Parts: sequence; C-alpha cells; structure tokens
Amino acid sequence: MATLTSTITESISLNGADRGSTNTLSIASVTEVFHRIVTCPSAADTTIATFQAAVNTSDDALDLDNVKYIRITNLGAVSVNLSLQTSVDEDGAADASATILLAAGRSFIMGTPHDAFVVDDDAATVLTTAALTDLESLLIDGHASTDCSVEVFIAS
Repeated sequence: MATLTSTITESISLNGADRGSTNTLSIASVTEVFHRIVTCPSAADTTIATFQAAVNTSDDALDLDNVKYIRITNLGAVSVNLSLQTSVDEDGAADASATILLAAGRSFIMGTPHDAFVVDDDAATVLTTAALTDLESLLIDGHASTDCSVEVFIAS
C-alpha cells in the first residue's frame, strides 16, 4: 500500500503582497492507480471512466467502493463538457447526469464516487446526505470541430 499526495498551489502577488496558497492532501492505503490520456473525437461523447459496485459486471469498470481520488485534466486548447453520470441504485445504468464546462488546461478533482452527490431538477435547495447517489461514469463531450485530449488519474 502507498500514500498518494496531492498538492495544489496558487501563486500570485497583488500590490506586492503574496496572496497565493498551497494545500496538500495525503490519501493512505492506495493500492491501485488508473492513469491514462484519452483522445476524444470531435462532436462525440467518450466514456473515460466507469464505476461499478461489482466490477465484473462491466469491462474496465473501477470499484465504486475503493476509489478515493479522481482527477480529470483538459490537456487540449479548447473547452470540453465533462458529464458526471449518476446511478441511484448501483445497477450499472446512469439515471441522471450533471455537466460542467472544463476549460483548456483546467482540472476537475473529487474524492470517492460512492454516495458522492445528487442531481435534483425540481428544487434548488441543499439536500441531505441521505439523498446522495453514486457516480456511474465520466464522459467527455468534445468540441464540435476538433479532437481533444484529457488526462484521467484515479487512485483506489
């Protein structure tokens, strides 16, 4: 087992004063890493990671209960849409999705995909943790006119 160390540093000086910061996170007991660079074709959805409670039910699925850290970085020169597909009942099928714009050079980071978030289309309120659902998969919706590349780093 190993310890994953993730460090985020912002560096900026405004009016002669340092306003940046550094935050370090250590995640113990990491036994697996899923790391790849994916070229996503233009104007197409590309699944870059899938999470399942029983990994034998889907080819290349990552164990939903063991994943501790997820980072997706847009390596391209244009923005892409990152779609987070959710599954309410861990049946291997997405029930809803949330999509965020991932600008060129930017990263999206999250922890465990198990009971991680909820999408609710009829109320703009904070929901209780009892309503949280699982991340079923991550998809990239590429730019309409050019292929894009993303880096996927997942630690379990």
